[in-house]
Amino acid sequence: MVRRLHVPCAKGRQLRFRDRLEAAELLAQRLVQYRGQKPLILAIPRGGVPMGEHIAKALQGELDVVLVHKLRAPHQPEFAIGAVSEAKHVYITEDLHRLGISREYLEKETQAELKRLKRRRALYTPVRAPISPAGRITIVVDDGVATGWTMLAALRLIKDLGPKKLIAAIAVAPPDAIARLEKEADEMVCLISPREFLAVGQFFEVFEQVTEEQAIECLRPSPEEKR
Repeated sequence: MVRRLHVPCAKGRQLRFRDRLEAAELLAQRLVQYRGQKPLILAIPRGGVPMGEHIAKALQGELDVVLVHKLRAPHQPEFAIGAVSEAKHVYITEDLHRLGISREYLEKETQAELKRLKRRRALYTPVRAPISPAGRITIVVDDGVATGWTMLAALRLIKDLGPKKLIAAIAVAPPDAIARLEKEADEMVCLISPREFLAVGQFFEVFEQVTEEQAIECLRPSPEEKR
């Protein structure tokens, strides 16, 4: 099931969020039925982490991260040709040959991203130990997807761990990415699904990069959680 937010725009204007916090609040409103069921909110670093923190608080759930990263096309770092998870699962486009991407490049890029994920886990785990999604309502959150490969890797990684229900919650995604992802989750909530899509950032008035330090701060347990 896919739920989207359809809001009419003024002529000549594009629907945009003020910032990630506004998008997180809108997602929390559409996930309110899970409030009180202690859902596990798994944020995709780094942009999804502050959103995940807000959603976890709104739904009285727990916050953690799911570590996946896109595999970048040669000379086009913003274009994803696939994604890899910290469990070393690799998902790639079927168009590698058409795109002129060699297996050697793919292996090198995969190993580089696995090292990045290992470093990130080393930073995050001392702050918050990984939480198992087994038997729990689990919501995977990101600020947006372009190709959908990173979210796909996250959903498949979590699906293998046996959640009670798996939900993808995304601020913005193009229709083709939605089509790729909706088969991977029990439910998908996407706030905006525009046909004219260049980059996630175009749908936010403020879209500053989230640093590792900011993500770590979001993951620090609150005084209530420490009790």
